[in-house]
Amino acid sequence: MAEDFRERDGAALVAGGSGGVGGEVCRMLASRGAAVALSYRSRPEAAAAVVAEIEAAGGRAAAFQADLTDEASARRLVAATRERFGGIHTYVHAAGPSVAQRHLSRVEPALFREHLEAEAVAFFNTVAPLLEDLRAARGSIVAVTTAATDRFAVRDGLSAVPKAAVELLVRGLAVEEGRFGVRANCVGPGMLEDGMAATLIESGDLDDAALDAARANIPLRSFGTARDIAEAVCFLASDRARYVTAQMLNVDGGYAA
Repeated sequence: MAEDFRERDGAALVAGGSGGVGGEVCRMLASRGAAVALSYRSRPEAAAAVVAEIEAAGGRAAAFQADLTDEASARRLVAATRERFGGIHTYVHAAGPSVAQRHLSRVEPALFREHLEAEAVAFFNTVAPLLEDLRAARGSIVAVTTAATDRFAVRDGLSAVPKAAVELLVRGLAVEEGRFGVRANCVGPGMLEDGMAATLIESGDLDDAALDAARANIPLRSFGTARDIAEAVCFLASDRARYVTAQMLNVDGGYAA
């Protein structure tokens, strides 16, 4: 396990590596031998902290600013990663905005379009120029989406619906790119103690009553952590999952069962 990526040429690119889940994915990939490139949109200090932590542990990492909703910016990210590390063997999409909890009846079409662009368009903008690298490396794609695409959570549509588009893109890529040895899978987080769930708790979007109700709907009666998600991501990206593609792995304590 510790050597999963040690012999891989190039780097793992993690979009959203400055976030709670993305940062944990970066650290775990690096601990298992990968050179790591991570993107951030507006949190350079958080991205720099992840890079510093990886380098302090003896790993290799670099951070690049990118707005993935802009095609040219996404292409520059891929080119910068390729130039710095010589290639890309893994792409992890852990980027996305913090999403307020609201009923779909209260979502304005302009806001819905904005979130589709921030999730599905951003994913495709980045993965499209990456495919030549992934084919050369016989590499993999792992998109971090949500368990709410399998069991809809009230007021979570603004997050779940755009992520469902990402999941279908992943399945399509798995089907079409498999002949080149490229695998593509998703990891669906449930409620987490860190990451975006923590942001929702801090903002008051999820009060104590809502949290208690959420736990009651989870067979394991507890929330997960960013590390739980990173474990699933790193497994799917590794050769231990060499015959796994076009799959959705929910890491949700059984919520979507």
